[in-house]
Amino acid sequence: MAKRSVAAGTQAGAVRVAVRTIGVADLKDALAKGIEDFKAMPSHAVFLGVIYPVIGVVLLRAALGLDLWPLLFPLAAGLGLVGPFFAIGLYELSRRREQGLDAAPWHAFRALRMCGANCLALGAMLAVVFLAWLATAQGITVLVFGDAAPASLGAFLREVFTTQAGWTLLAVGTGVGVLFAAAIFSISVVSFPLLLDRKVSAVEAVAISIRAVRASPVTMAVWGAANTAALVIGSLPVFIGLVVVMPVLGHASWHLYRKVIPPLEGESAPGRRSRPSNKRALRTRAA
Repeated sequence: MAKRSVAAGTQAGAVRVAVRTIGVADLKDALAKGIEDFKAMPSHAVFLGVIYPVIGVVLLRAALGLDLWPLLFPLAAGLGLVGPFFAIGLYELSRRREQGLDAAPWHAFRALRMCGANCLALGAMLAVVFLAWLATAQGITVLVFGDAAPASLGAFLREVFTTQAGWTLLAVGTGVGVLFAAAIFSISVVSFPLLLDRKVSAVEAVAISIRAVRASPVTMAVWGAANTAALVIGSLPVFIGLVVVMPVLGHASWHLYRKVIPPLEGESAPGRRSRPSNKRALRTRAA
């Protein structure tokens, strides 16, 4: 459960946002609510979730077509780096359902317009990091195996799992990948939902996201590891499982955001319908 709240901001005069500490019980509750959202909006969620696997399959086909065998795993692992951007529509559906509003699928496509340039800027940054990860992975492979491309996928896998050089590649590549993932997780775990929910800049959202991770480092590490494991499992075979995994994690991430960043005073509590305005309430009483 949430233990305490701290004020989070970037500079003097910047938006002040309360950041709660959370525990593992909060993660379980967020995941349970994410599953509830998926069950309540399966057609919407699967429709949106298909986008992510399709991108994965396209990248996979490109790697196979160009004989870039060493980039297959980095491509699959790196998709998680840009996942928060593709989940914006899912955050919006969960937000609307939380407030008792209509959660028709077209509302998901309005989410990016609601975020505006800030979401696009942050999404572009994630894309740059994704490309940097691929370039780094390729560089590590060349350093370990040299410039010669393996003759086939089978030959590459044999080198990776049966040779000293392959084990070195796995160890170094995994270590560097964890660093990339940790950096992206820290700046994006609550930043996209925050941009959707509040009027803050991309810089402020990133700073608050980092503060949220620092406030609950162990819990956030568990959440990041669970997300990574789910995405890896969902990627087998050929990203098909992501049709379910991606929507569930997207919805759950919104509810995690709600546990970390409490609603503003006057907003309806999560899970309750918004209260009518004063004018509407007066009209109701008059009637």
